[in-house]
Amino acid sequence: MNLEAFILGSGGMMPLPNRHLTSVLLRREGELFLFDCGEGTQVSLRALNLRWKKISAIFISHTHADHVTGLPGMLMLSSQVDRDDPLYIYGPSRIAEYIETNRRVLDMYINYEIVVREIMAPGIVHQGDGFRIRAFPLRHTKPCFGYTLEEEPRPGEFHPEKAAELGVALGPLWARLQGGEPVEASDGRLVRPEEVLGPERRGRKFTFVTDTLAFPAIADEAAGSDFFVCEGMFEQALMESALEKRHMTAEQAAHLARLAKVKKLALIHYSPRYTEYDLKGLLQEARRVFPGTVLARDRMVFPIAYED
Repeated sequence: MNLEAFILGSGGMMPLPNRHLTSVLLRREGELFLFDCGEGTQVSLRALNLRWKKISAIFISHTHADHVTGLPGMLMLSSQVDRDDPLYIYGPSRIAEYIETNRRVLDMYINYEIVVREIMAPGIVHQGDGFRIRAFPLRHTKPCFGYTLEEEPRPGEFHPEKAAELGVALGPLWARLQGGEPVEASDGRLVRPEEVLGPERRGRKFTFVTDTLAFPAIADEAAGSDFFVCEGMFEQALMESALEKRHMTAEQAAHLARLAKVKKLALIHYSPRYTEYDLKGLLQEARRVFPGTVLARDRMVFPIAYED
């Protein structure tokens, strides 16, 4: 099952010609999940030829403009593609007010169900076949949440030679064993899945964090993530400004990534003060702490693979 992250926008505060505001789309097989929806989100969706009709849920970190200004257009756009399924939107308090005010003032034509759920406490907010998405609190100038998508463990590796030795004929019975169901062998003996499967294998994990001070609990939430998208808004020389505005530096993001033992860190939500060339400085600072760091740039695609 494919899992991919698409960087739709990597900027913070204001959009730049080649840097839209923060937005990341996660595609798990045919289902799409959108994390934040800054200005320019629709442009990147179109450029990457992504089917926004398949977006089943949108997760908003907080209601500052650079994270939600793309949302009204997305809601109207979805009315043009014969959407049948409801669209779920999660976010902190007042996200429902923001959506309803835009619908009323802009006189939106909406021909599908929108389900808005405001997050009041950390925990699982959305789940589906084989996965769950959890929200956890961040520390910004207003209520703000990070999110993780974590897959359920997968069955262990199937050993066909063991199945054959136990008298299970090649065919549908093997598939049933792989699916966790006991089957009857040729001699009438019941063969259990654990007799032919290796140890259970972990699923994949994705974490999205932006607009927050750095603090250890973030690493607890991101622990073991295969792909960790985290703001790196400032260089270390601007630590005072980062603290004042309740953001973090690229180096701080790297320390969290190292503490959490993630596979890869993608920096995002850069201050508009940094040119594309300047961003290399943020990357260097982060890589000194966590070598597995990359700069997230608009329209990059990151496959998230199983570790085994």
